[in-house]
Amino acid sequence: MKTSAATEPLRLGDSRFARLEQISWWDQARLARTRVLVVGAGAIGNEVIKNLALLGIGQLIVADMDRIELSNLSRSVLFRESDEGRPKAERALAAARQIYPGLEAHAFVGNVLAGLGLGYFRWADAVIGALDNREARVFVNSACARVNRPWFDGGIEVLNGVVRGFAPPQTACYECTMSEVDWTLLNKRRSCSLLARRAIANDGTPTTPTTASVIGAMQVQELVKHLHGRRALLGSGFVFDGAEHSSYRVEYPVNPDCPWHESPAPIRSFPQFNSDTKLIELREVAVRELGGVDAFDLSREIVERVECATCGESHPVFAAAESVREDQLICPKCRRECAPSFLNSIPDGSPLLQKATRELGLPAWDIIWARQGSKSLGLEISGDDPFSAGAIGVNHSTER
Repeated sequence: MKTSAATEPLRLGDSRFARLEQISWWDQARLARTRVLVVGAGAIGNEVIKNLALLGIGQLIVADMDRIELSNLSRSVLFRESDEGRPKAERALAAARQIYPGLEAHAFVGNVLAGLGLGYFRWADAVIGALDNREARVFVNSACARVNRPWFDGGIEVLNGVVRGFAPPQTACYECTMSEVDWTLLNKRRSCSLLARRAIANDGTPTTPTTASVIGAMQVQELVKHLHGRRALLGSGFVFDGAEHSSYRVEYPVNPDCPWHESPAPIRSFPQFNSDTKLIELREVAVRELGGVDAFDLSREIVERVECATCGESHPVFAAAESVREDQLICPKCRRECAPSFLNSIPDGSPLLQKATRELGLPAWDIIWARQGSKSLGLEISGDDPFSAGAIGVNHSTER
């Protein structure tokens, strides 16, 4: 009796991905060439990373600042008790390489909003967000829009979840989906003092490993469909109702007031520049390319200085808000909390042009935009690229 391809047992000589390659439209070589940035290595991130390893994705960066706690073990398939206290990103990648030894990967351990340069986003073919807060999603959305990369967002709560894909400027983006309530909550947090933001407790969202498994799997599936040119959730989403199974697809219209739907400015890579390169040197390049420079626009909001409203004492800081230390926010004279002054762009002629990007508080492998009139050019400071000019050839995990 003849057996079908679906039931025929694998022979010993079959390749690792033989069953996947039986799919008529499947391109395993395409997956092996693909670069993916996963932001978040918690419950959803574990499922995403596991599935990327099983599928043979070739190149992977995982970014997360947290360390493993015992409570993570009930929802995170890649962690073990012996991992307690170690960085999630590093341990998730170590487990993923056990699943697929051919995986070439790098772990970024740090605050994504403050320390993840936009070069990481431009390096990737696509980004997967495994995040648990609006602020991080807004940042990832803006980064992907600026470097013209699609991203797939996942969210979970107990038995329910949602998967959404965004590819601005062509499709709706994450900000297009935000309601007035979302913006009110986000702006309320942003209006708090920096110390008050730190004090906001974040106990995480209650969830189950089964919901995380469903949502993480769907995110990776949408990525695979996108890579193969098949219709994927881009500008749309899938709401998973695990309680009643009344799941449904939703289409997101582009918000005409959203800033991320004009064609992004071109970006050029400059491997001769790194975090110690002064802006005045970048200005020379920008002047040649644009004919002049009105200002440099930064990739994120920087706290330039803090000032005490009580005694007038002030001092420079130059750090992203998320990385400002508490002792920098307390006035050394009267011990009151200081108010920050933020920096988003640097006009031509400013003395700040004599500072290096590191001195301004910008992260390694970042992008800044030179602006002249209506023209802009992104300058990727790729001398900081941890992959030696973008080519992954060895294991680049920061695991100790």
